[in-house]
Amino acid sequence: MFQVRSREWLRYIVTVCVILFLKLETLEGGITIIESAVAKGAVCLDGSPPAYQIDKGFGDGVNNWLVHIQGGGWCHSIEDCVYRKTMDNGLGSSKLMPELYFGGILSNQQDQNPSFYNWNRVIMRYCDGASFTGDVEEVDTANNLYFRGARIFNVIVEELMSIGMKNAQNALLSGCSAGGLAAILNCDKFRRFFPSDTRVKCVPDAGFFARVTDLSGEHHFEKYYENVVTLHGSAKNLPSGCTSKMKPGLCLYPQYAMPHISTPIFILNSAYDTWEVSNILAIGDADPNGEFTKCKTNLTQCSTDQIKRLEEFRSEFLGAVSEAGKPSSRGMFINTCYIHCQSETQSMWLGSTKLDDKTIAEGVGEWFYDKSEFMKVDTQNVLPHYC
Repeated sequence: MFQVRSREWLRYIVTVCVILFLKLETLEGGITIIESAVAKGAVCLDGSPPAYQIDKGFGDGVNNWLVHIQGGGWCHSIEDCVYRKTMDNGLGSSKLMPELYFGGILSNQQDQNPSFYNWNRVIMRYCDGASFTGDVEEVDTANNLYFRGARIFNVIVEELMSIGMKNAQNALLSGCSAGGLAAILNCDKFRRFFPSDTRVKCVPDAGFFARVTDLSGEHHFEKYYENVVTLHGSAKNLPSGCTSKMKPGLCLYPQYAMPHISTPIFILNSAYDTWEVSNILAIGDADPNGEFTKCKTNLTQCSTDQIKRLEEFRSEFLGAVSEAGKPSSRGMFINTCYIHCQSETQSMWLGSTKLDDKTIAEGVGEWFYDKSEFMKVDTQNVLPHYC
């Protein structure tokens, strides 16, 4: 009887240890709240402190850092920002943030993420609504709104520097969607945190929001960006070389901002980005009768004329990329998959979509380590398709 109970007790102890170990494993990458940021005024829309998640590096990657900025659109009005801070995805408040998964470019598995798997991988949580560009001193007390994204970016990077990033041999700033735009607009700022001998580059994913004509032949989305910049006080944190030449709202567009950014940037984007098709090309004001509604949600529902209009969008998008310039330090992977964001999804990051027989992960890795320029645009599959 004693032996049986001993075995049961041992089994119980082992089970408890396994559970505790698994809990410790899930804590890796858990949310870290920077409480001290509040004193610096670096707070989310609702005034709560900013946050990040980290999965620490190992092996020969311990002195390499990848900071990936979470995406999630923008808020362009008081009403929009008030709603945003109550959303349960935490895009306006660290009090409501769920933990995010480390996959794709953030994976710690070599076979899934060969170039960055053992780096210190960080998710910069997004809670300001303006791609970390805003900085308004005055608080909207009536609505309890703070527009302090630029301060949040600084505080999180400073925190990371204090826990080891200052010793980085290699550092990469990436991001998806609005986070991809943030990676572009904050690329030079990120570079300035490091010594000159640190290799620092930026990889925006689905962050190249192009200023192209919409279905009506106008630029209705442009007003949205103007409102974001005005509300959040973003102008002073956009490239001065751009804002000195044109309206600040236009400087949120990468085609106008990137010529004034010197740090190497790799453009990862689809020429048929689904968010851009829905919100820039077929924005509501440009499609009042909803004629493009079915097409933009399901390619099989597109008419011949609508496919032709999508092809025109691709041409305009590639023209916008050309406007951004092509310095020797730039990289590029532009395919025609009908998708938005590809670096966070394993099947896209190291999956079947290839250019010049290279996956996205391979192309980015070769470019980052200066093994090749890797400036590839899909010219064979010119029509939008699902990948």
